[in-house]
Amino acid sequence: MSSSLRPVGLAHRAPLERLTRAAGLFREDEVAIAVELLDDSLAGDPAYRFLGAYEGDELVGYACWGPVPGTADTYDLYWLVVDPARQCSGVGTRLVEAVEHRLIGDGGRLVVVETSSLPAYAPTRAFYERRGYTRGATVPGYYAPGDDLMIYFKDLANGVLARAPA
Repeated sequence: MSSSLRPVGLAHRAPLERLTRAAGLFREDEVAIAVELLDDSLAGDPAYRFLGAYEGDELVGYACWGPVPGTADTYDLYWLVVDPARQCSGVGTRLVEAVEHRLIGDGGRLVVVETSSLPAYAPTRAFYERRGYTRGATVPGYYAPGDDLMIYFKDLANGVLARAPA
């Protein structure tokens, strides 16, 4: 069955929480953060936008992104979660492409993704690399000793990151 993409609403709050937990990568406090961001989004906070992938009425994946304050058209892709049973089926790719398309339509210039260096995140890092994201930085021990922050980015402005004049 092909998934459809549409906003995540209040009726999908509990499924979003279950889906995030089922991914098997996130601590309980991180699951709570995902739900909190959805609550903020549903309350009208423009800093967090959600898009869900659905099979029928079942939420099978979602993306959350938002603008980075103090930047010129840079966005963070905060969350990309796909039901483990549906990974490698194109759901994540459809979500990322839809987010990128929306960002370009909104004048977005740069999208940034933060992830972990732990071995369990190797498929996540490979996913982004296959979709044209570049590893831009590593911060050793950021999450915990031995768990580095890995920052990926993708230029949405026709492949040219504008630099300030010297």
